[in-house]
Amino acid sequence: MTTGLLFLAGLALLVIGAEVLVRGAGRLALAWGISPLVVGLTVVAFGTSSPEIAVSVGAVMSGKVDLAVGNVVGSNIFNVLFILGLSALIAPLTVAQQLIRQEVPIMIGISLLLWLFAADGTIGRLESAVFLAGLVAYTVFLIRQSRAETQAAVKAEYDAGIGGRRPGRGGAIALNAALVVVGLALLVLGARWLVEAAMVIARQLGVSELVIGLTVVAAGTSLPEVASSVVAALRGERDIAVGNVVGSNIFNILGCLGLAGVLAAEPLTVAPSVNTFDLPVMLAVAVACLPIFFTGANVARWEGAVFIGYYAAYTAYLILAASEHDALPAFSQAMLGFAVPITVITLMIVVVRAIDAKRG
Repeated sequence: MTTGLLFLAGLALLVIGAEVLVRGAGRLALAWGISPLVVGLTVVAFGTSSPEIAVSVGAVMSGKVDLAVGNVVGSNIFNVLFILGLSALIAPLTVAQQLIRQEVPIMIGISLLLWLFAADGTIGRLESAVFLAGLVAYTVFLIRQSRAETQAAVKAEYDAGIGGRRPGRGGAIALNAALVVVGLALLVLGARWLVEAAMVIARQLGVSELVIGLTVVAAGTSLPEVASSVVAALRGERDIAVGNVVGSNIFNILGCLGLAGVLAAEPLTVAPSVNTFDLPVMLAVAVACLPIFFTGANVARWEGAVFIGYYAAYTAYLILAASEHDALPAFSQAMLGFAVPITVITLMIVVVRAIDAKRG
């Protein structure tokens, strides 16, 4: 099998495996009487993040730490800038108040924590265990919080995120348990093929494993988030499109890096360029969600276009830096001296107007 076909086959298995896993685990959870809200915020978020988990763990077990770290950081940047941007271009997105008050601050907090943990150039096993403990605590918190939610309100989230009807007992439970096993198997095999192909592609193109992880692999493993968010936007379930991205970003850091770091034989190494550029970008796009979501609790089409534009600029920077292109200094100066300040000023104006409108 050629490298290109191996990469595409691995990507296909990741997407199919995530879909099978989400459907099986979600219906199994409902059959056992677990709240649809908890299913939506845990099973769906875990399912759409499962390709990132599979690739990151597989990369660490193969000694490709740069690919594992780059996959998580790149996926989180891709999720906010590209997926939210694309979804907003399809239809202006509605943002639930819970996301503004709770999930987005949590996403910002753990993004900052990741940057602090990686400041010394490594993420140790203890720090990874903190991430996993945070994932457990977050899940328990959601379960307790869900007890105050109405079933009618959260059933719509399950239907949009997973689809299908609530299963019965007996044979249906056995079938859904089998789907979980099959989904996990497909994820493991797909991750192995994708990592192997990504390494070959990196060597052929003369770029680092880190750049491949931040771009090609990150975008590929985020396909489940792309599909579910775009479909939710088309169906008019616009708050779900936003919640899916935010929830997946939380799971990517806590679950992917947590599990990969605990299973790794040595501490995860973080390249200097990730500390000085990619992690600040990831934190910046997470923080940017607050003022955008706050302004009328929606994401307008023009804001989605800005997100898409920034993702294109981010990818262009990575490519120029990897190839050491002569245009890199001029491109960096244009971004830092013009594009970023204009965006910050625009966000400040939008927030001030939103505050004035609410007071009025």
